[in-house]
Amino acid sequence: MRILGIDPGTIRMGFGVVDETDGEPAFVACGVLTARAKDPIDQRLLKLHAQLSDVLRQYEPDAVAVEEPFVVQAPRRSAMAVGEARAIALLAAAQASRPVAQYTPTKVRATVTDYGGSDKEQTRAMVGLLLGRPFDDVSLDACDALAVAICHQRQSRLGELLAEQESAPPVPSRRPR
Repeated sequence: MRILGIDPGTIRMGFGVVDETDGEPAFVACGVLTARAKDPIDQRLLKLHAQLSDVLRQYEPDAVAVEEPFVVQAPRRSAMAVGEARAIALLAAAQASRPVAQYTPTKVRATVTDYGGSDKEQTRAMVGLLLGRPFDDVSLDACDALAVAICHQRQSRLGELLAEQESAPPVPSRRPR
């Protein structure tokens, strides 16, 4: 399974692509889509949508995972902008007929680092460990997107294992004599 992870933003939108190999994530690509901050929001969203559509065509993921905005600490205006960028990601995935999963930042970090309160640097370090290569020179936006993709890979794998367990015949219990 190939997964495209997206860390939405209206000026910088991180993307990360991982393949699942023997139940583990394997690095494919990552990067940052950009729009000029001085452009009107509608033009930035249009540009980001076009770039993201190109990424979807190039990497042909089986699924798309998008990070939901974290609005408690962000100013209202910033949270709305991230929501608009998230909508662009959802729209591009729907246009490409790809299933979409959404995860909170806390869920992503808890799944990837085993601690939902980890910071971006800790997340980057763990992404590097999980994918077997350093990401010190890679932007935090791209690393966050890889973390979203890894989160989806792990959550999907967990779902598969639970489904297998539920469909397995019951194990007879041994009664004490």
